[in-house]
Amino acid sequence: MDTQKVVIEKAFLVGLARKSTDKVTVQESLTELAELAKSAGGKITDKVIQTRTPDPRYYIGKGMVQNLKEQIAGNGTNLVIFDDPLSPAQQRNLEDELGVKIIDRSILILDIFALHAKTAAAKLQVELAQLEYMLPRLTGAWSHFSRQYGGIGAKGPGETQLETDRRQVRKRIAHLKKEIQRLSRQRETQRKSRQDMFKVSLIGYTNAGKSTLFNRLTKAEVSTANALFTTLDSTTRVMSSGYPEKIIFTDTVGFISKLPHQLVASFKSTLEEVTSADLLLHVISLSESNHQEKIEATEKVLREIGANQIDSLLIYNKLDMVEDSQPVNDQNRPCFYISALAGTGVDDLKQELSTLVKMFFSGRR
Repeated sequence: MDTQKVVIEKAFLVGLARKSTDKVTVQESLTELAELAKSAGGKITDKVIQTRTPDPRYYIGKGMVQNLKEQIAGNGTNLVIFDDPLSPAQQRNLEDELGVKIIDRSILILDIFALHAKTAAAKLQVELAQLEYMLPRLTGAWSHFSRQYGGIGAKGPGETQLETDRRQVRKRIAHLKKEIQRLSRQRETQRKSRQDMFKVSLIGYTNAGKSTLFNRLTKAEVSTANALFTTLDSTTRVMSSGYPEKIIFTDTVGFISKLPHQLVASFKSTLEEVTSADLLLHVISLSESNHQEKIEATEKVLREIGANQIDSLLIYNKLDMVEDSQPVNDQNRPCFYISALAGTGVDDLKQELSTLVKMFFSGRR
């Protein structure tokens, strides 16, 4: 019987505001960072925001480093998570000073993706992103803390990969890219077989309720949870009942602020399902206060993958979780207010989809 004791990682969160007016935005970002850390199995001990320009040696100021050292010594913190990317040197310098593991938001998101990757395709894409992020850090902090600490930020390829030299890692990266390209060609073949269908992709910030809406529209049973990044793989369902022509729905991976560009690049083959869509359903959670920031974060990723010109509908979801009146739609786009969980407003959305499908195919004839 395995009697190994499970060590709970106690995390201290650090954010940096370039100017005092940025503090509210940074505070919201730290709140999200706390949710990410909890998703990875961590427990939050405290958080702090410093207002200054980034320090090239420590990212935060030397005085703040000393304050952090005193605070974490008194509350059992064994992990400090920075909300912004750290250079390998900054990460190494902070570990030397603080004596605990240091990671940033990018490493944390990569770790959560590794935790949730279930299919072969998702595992390949996550490993590629992790290795590309790790490559410049092999001689520095990554190999250091992975051997020393393990836990959050060290999932995926594992310590054995982290101890290999750059040439071996580059060889592995090349192999992963070939495998992902092979899967991409398979997806392309599948997409060609759907050219006579109206293609709808559900997109949006993570935990906005895309999978719940997908299940409601298609009667599918995609896994859902009140957690970040429940869905990593695209799931498609072809529907004919209730629509004038065949329509195909695709559920996609959720987006997030400061998404590591390595993930966007490695998940390109999965996100191609979005770029080939005829319509996007942009799902937004009404239970979150910062709607506009999350809309902008999603649209930033759409621009990165070249899908920002595709027609879209704004779907304000989780109507059952708010008591206030509906927010004003200042997006100058069609929008719907629904509860995917309760079914409220979904019939109106289906009717709009039916109309759009009919218009799409009448234009082809």
